[in-house]
Amino acid sequence: MRVLKIHLGALLCLPWLAWTFSSAAEPSPPVWMEVFPGSIQIHGPQDFQRLVVMGVSEKGKTADLTAAATFTLDDPKIARIEPLASEGGRPAVFPQADGETRLKVALKSAAAGDRSLEVPIRVQGLSNPQPPRFAHDVVAALTRLGCNSGSCHGSQYGKGGFKLSLLGYEPDEDLVAIGREAGARRVVPIDPPRSLILLKPALAVPHGGGKRLDPNSREYRTLASWIEAGVPGPPSSGNSQVESVRVFPEAMLLQPGEKQGLLVLARLSSGQEEDVTGKALLASLNDGVAAVDLAANGVAANGPGETAVMVRYQGQATVARVTVPYRDLSSEAVAFPANNFIDSLVAKKWITLGLVPSDRCTDAEFIRRVYIDAIGTQPAVEESAAFLSDPAPDKREKLIDRVLDRPEYVDYWALKWGDILRINRANLGEKGMWSFYNWVRAALRENRPLDQMVTELITAQGSTFTTGPANYFRIAQTPNDLAETTCQVFLGIRMQCAQCHHHPFEKWTQDDYFGMAAYFARLGLKGSSEFGLYGDERVVFVKKGGEVSHPKTGKALVPKPLEAAPADDPADRRRALARWLAAKDNQLFARNFANRFWGYLMGRGLVEPVDDVRVTNPPSNPELLEALAGEFSRGGFNQKELMRTILRSCAYQLSSWPVEWNRGDDTFYSHYLVRRLPAEVLLDAAVAATGVPESFSGLPKGTRAIQLPDADFNSYLLKTFGKPKREITCECERVGLPNMAQALHLMNGDFIQSRLISSSGRVARLLKENKSDEEIIREFYLATVCRLPAENEVHNARSFIQAAPSRKEGVEDVLWSLCNAKEFLFNH
Repeated sequence: MRVLKIHLGALLCLPWLAWTFSSAAEPSPPVWMEVFPGSIQIHGPQDFQRLVVMGVSEKGKTADLTAAATFTLDDPKIARIEPLASEGGRPAVFPQADGETRLKVALKSAAAGDRSLEVPIRVQGLSNPQPPRFAHDVVAALTRLGCNSGSCHGSQYGKGGFKLSLLGYEPDEDLVAIGREAGARRVVPIDPPRSLILLKPALAVPHGGGKRLDPNSREYRTLASWIEAGVPGPPSSGNSQVESVRVFPEAMLLQPGEKQGLLVLARLSSGQEEDVTGKALLASLNDGVAAVDLAANGVAANGPGETAVMVRYQGQATVARVTVPYRDLSSEAVAFPANNFIDSLVAKKWITLGLVPSDRCTDAEFIRRVYIDAIGTQPAVEESAAFLSDPAPDKREKLIDRVLDRPEYVDYWALKWGDILRINRANLGEKGMWSFYNWVRAALRENRPLDQMVTELITAQGSTFTTGPANYFRIAQTPNDLAETTCQVFLGIRMQCAQCHHHPFEKWTQDDYFGMAAYFARLGLKGSSEFGLYGDERVVFVKKGGEVSHPKTGKALVPKPLEAAPADDPADRRRALARWLAAKDNQLFARNFANRFWGYLMGRGLVEPVDDVRVTNPPSNPELLEALAGEFSRGGFNQKELMRTILRSCAYQLSSWPVEWNRGDDTFYSHYLVRRLPAEVLLDAAVAATGVPESFSGLPKGTRAIQLPDADFNSYLLKTFGKPKREITCECERVGLPNMAQALHLMNGDFIQSRLISSSGRVARLLKENKSDEEIIREFYLATVCRLPAENEVHNARSFIQAAPSRKEGVEDVLWSLCNAKEFLFNH
């Protein structure tokens, strides 16, 4: 089905990296008119088609012009135009007789002149009327009313003895529940108004869910007509399955208070498209930006930002993007330099949103930020001092290269991969844990391409003591667990919901879930008693047979990747999975890791959470995500090069201090996002600042927290600051939110205090060297916040030292203050 467009004037071409803003909105006339849909097909007397007319200005501003347009039919004997009173008078085309005609849509505009478009109409099926369809009409009505939601009859055990499948994903089961259970009292074909399925939601009899159904509504008439027709079930043929849904308009640029009607079309397996706007579930992901008006089947803008309207119908989902600018374009120019494609694409987004980027961060902020983000390490005093005094214009690029080549790169990213892969001795045993951890370290040290690393992991077999990646199959052992873990880690997709029912926010079905699980059905794990092994050693091997069956049909499912044709390998099914998973054209794989590493370095993923990629959780900047994924794939899945590209961008090097026109932005990277140091990084930073190393049981003295192979170390600080136990795959296991226990531990606990008074610490060394107050204060600032102190900071610190009971106590208190400062505890 087409969308008709007419150009009313030349579009303004805005440069990406220099643009203008104004705080006062200036109305601009539409220069582009679109009519949805571009052609109309009506099937049967109950079918009709809503209309939407949208105007687009030269600056991308959109407006719903439906109410301002006039509609004229060539042949009113074929169709008629009627306003939908329940949707604010929105026009719709209703059938009159089989045949073809045309609809003229006209718009009068004083600024742009009069314009018109013609929409072809075809009506068929009126001579052979059909009753409401069970899945597309009856179940859809119950879904729209909320009857089969997870909080009502769609819950695990239903409500009041009446259970429906969640969101109507199992219509055959629903037909039995509605038509045959409860003594068939829920439907009364000889007298439909007496049916409980109508009486209860209409509150004609007591109903725990309250009133859901108006007797004058279209949903009531649909249910009553279906009951009167004899409660027909779903058709035996599969040509009426919903294959996809589309929403119009797909993108809107509105001002607060403005509204836009939506139109949802479903494409059936027969090739037919129909208007399902009144049946689809509509929900905004951020009501503060734009909220859905279900009665009007539209959206209303509330405040600045961008959100998506989630559209779901019969197991298919899509989104419409709503943008509400922070302010409008004007005459005040703002320049933004571009180091690479990242800067061009973030700036393009800022233009649409009316955001102004913050200034470039200082050199002191940059060196600390890069060290912490890239290698989880605080720069040494000498390193900070040298970088701050270096006049070279390219010193930031050189610093990035040096940092990525340091050994701490392996330490820090082995820690991160250990979290994702859940490397821990509780599940793997001591030797298995070290085997897995050392394999990850070796891969990072060699800068092994990520596709190769994942292939080795997915296809691993042999002893868990000698083959590190084989331990992946000890942490998750069942085909179901392995399918879920593999999808979430390597694709960023959470498949858990699809194990029991169709995913409520995605297109994934149980067939998709168990098709992925089938790749691990022939995987075996032998223990010591079976294989002559010792202790916790296990051997991963491939069995000759084994299948995964659908839990409802009992049918064995063939191995099938997501969004791809079935693929198998007679020797080892996992090899076929690995070939698909790490293929250069598998955008699911490339997008996942491009998004993850962007999130790790920028503080927020383009898709957030980073391991919850789905249609109904769209990226904040789709163009940027596609560009990053393409760069990552073309570059051979090189993790270090992807990081280098992000770190070199001007977007990464922005200040964390917001300006007036980006103060409310935490999504579009117009300033660096401040975040607390991870637990291990904070512990190491405090150790570096005080000069006293930490001891971990079973490891050499001086081992850093980012070098810990798993979470089985007794550290109150690490626990309090959210080090994960590595029990679940979700990135959410690492907690980054501050709490009172953290503040109390740093201010009053022994961890900082014992290091301040230590005879081998930084304080004792500086006093022993007879450093002046100014020299001590300078070193403290470089050791904690990686910058030189300002004159007033030196003055205040000197005064504090001089007022203390002793110089030693005064010096200790200055360092204590810096170790508890937000500037030290947060990466900014």
